[in-house]
Amino acid sequence: MVALIGKKIGMTQVFDDQGVLVPVTVIAVEPNKVVKVKTAEKDGYNAVVLGVGTKKKSHITKPYAGQFPEGMDPAVILREVRDFTGTAEVGTSLDVSLFEKTRFVDVIATSKGKGFQGVMKRWNFGGGRSTHGSKFHREPGSTGQRTYPHKTFKNRKMPGRMGRERVTVQNLKLVRIDSENGYMLIRGAVPGPRNCTVMVRTAIKKSK
Repeated sequence: MVALIGKKIGMTQVFDDQGVLVPVTVIAVEPNKVVKVKTAEKDGYNAVVLGVGTKKKSHITKPYAGQFPEGMDPAVILREVRDFTGTAEVGTSLDVSLFEKTRFVDVIATSKGKGFQGVMKRWNFGGGRSTHGSKFHREPGSTGQRTYPHKTFKNRKMPGRMGRERVTVQNLKLVRIDSENGYMLIRGAVPGPRNCTVMVRTAIKKSK
């Protein structure tokens, strides 16, 4: 499995090889620096730590700077990728050319936040009758018991904050790669708002 850190730019449309107009999401990928290579002998598992961007010196603490090898500028964003199959050495840069032979990818990002929502929007409850006088329209209904135990059990679906969660959307089609400009064009529902950080990896469940 290979993966890269990118940035969701927005949407556009392109013609595929058959001449069909396809809607795609544009992911901009800056060069990903290999910060650290973890091995099973030393760390207990195999992984690669990737970094993107450069932090200001005034924003760096000594513990944070200690993660980076000597001579490397501390990165703004760090992500760890387990079982990385590509060739990665500390200090090298990785770009979108890693995905030249990939057809399907998984995209990981933080979904859009929708604020405090009721049960009908958050959990798709049906609600009560909308007729006049029913007195039960969008309420959640009973949440506990009339007899022992007098409590509400955990994981009860109730109103609350909706969205802003880590989401993985699998098996999205990689339509095109622009190696010169560092762009990936992906068809499908890429999670997260515009300009958010995403992790693009080769699809685990689908390859052809």
